[in-house]
Amino acid sequence: MWLEGRVAFVTGGSRGIGRATALRLAAHRPAHIAVGYVLDHEAARNTVAEIEQLGVPASAHCADVSDESAFRNVFSKIESRHGRLDLLVSAAARASFGPLLDASPRSWQRVMDLNARAFLLGAQLAAPLMVEGGRILGISSLGGRAFLRNYGLLGAAKAAIENLTRYLAVELAGRSIRVNSVCGGFVDTDSTRMLPEFEQAASAVASKTPLARVGKPEDIAAVLAFLCSSDSDWITGQTIVADGGLSLGL
Repeated sequence: MWLEGRVAFVTGGSRGIGRATALRLAAHRPAHIAVGYVLDHEAARNTVAEIEQLGVPASAHCADVSDESAFRNVFSKIESRHGRLDLLVSAAARASFGPLLDASPRSWQRVMDLNARAFLLGAQLAAPLMVEGGRILGISSLGGRAFLRNYGLLGAAKAAIENLTRYLAVELAGRSIRVNSVCGGFVDTDSTRMLPEFEQAASAVASKTPLARVGKPEDIAAVLAFLCSSDSDWITGQTIVADGGLSLGL
């Protein structure tokens, strides 16, 4: 079990990609998985219960990742309880859809805080707790690289995450901490279901995807789990595209 003895923290771990990742990591027997969430207490409790059913200790931590004090408190609890952190998966996210010309300064700040700033702050708080071989992982999307209608705010935040991945990887390489991100295509999550006319959009994407479907949270979780393993030791500063081939036609 290549995660044996390791401590993982998955933000946004009660649903979507975060939940799928926490469960995927649990299959590899880490010492503990901390599940971050902000609103849905029941979903967090259920995720923890599912992890524990796999024989892995887990805990739920309620904290808005845009609230620096609350976010710091989670890391303090992890340090107090375990004395270390080996894996940080920054899966918490905030979606806001609409034309950029209609975006308010408040919407801009909120989306950046809950995506890009949370990734950076998480790295800053996680790195001091990590021993050799630590992993910090972010989640991007194709909207950070190419135009997607009504996706401008989130696209800017995702582009920032990819850039932060490169810079953090270089700055933390001396501590043998690898920093990478996964860029998903169209993934069926609660956030993407907020898109206007979701079903039509999903059908259109599937028709343009060589593997002929939209992504599932488990598809992204599988790549994130690989990046947590020793098999990815020679990979850092990269954003791996996992989109079923959708970007080949962009």
